[in-house]
Amino acid sequence: MSLKQTIEEIAEKHLPDASHFIVDIMVAEKAHKPHVKILIDADAGLSIDTCAQVSRSVGEEIEAKEILPDAYILEVSSPGLDYPLSSKRQYTKNIGRKLKITLLDGKDIEGELLAVGNADIQLKYNKKEKGKKASEEEINLPLDQIKKSIVLVSFK
Repeated sequence: MSLKQTIEEIAEKHLPDASHFIVDIMVAEKAHKPHVKILIDADAGLSIDTCAQVSRSVGEEIEAKEILPDAYILEVSSPGLDYPLSSKRQYTKNIGRKLKITLLDGKDIEGELLAVGNADIQLKYNKKEKGKKASEEEINLPLDQIKKSIVLVSFK
């Protein structure tokens, strides 16, 4: 089992409940110290206290099992708004928000996320055609055709 898989297994069991989930785990060597970054999220929002508790618990287990024998940096946080959505759970959490989606063919679409299905998402967007007024339309986008999705921040 790889170091990343081992840390993911440890982190999974230290999440407070089933509403919390792991978004990503990154392990990198930086200036003689491994840097372990665990991104977690929750269906109803994530508190800094939860991040701190997961960090303490994961750190204690890493040290007890001597998984990283030397000094290391452990960071546990939420992915943040600029981190791309990577799971159906993250899409579901963001229903009603505006997304910028880049498809595998390079096309970008911006619109409001309306629904999440088993293999696709439904988006309401402004369709623009030359010589015509923009019209609001709904489109279903297969998840396997999405290269990247970012939540757009609204300051209204």
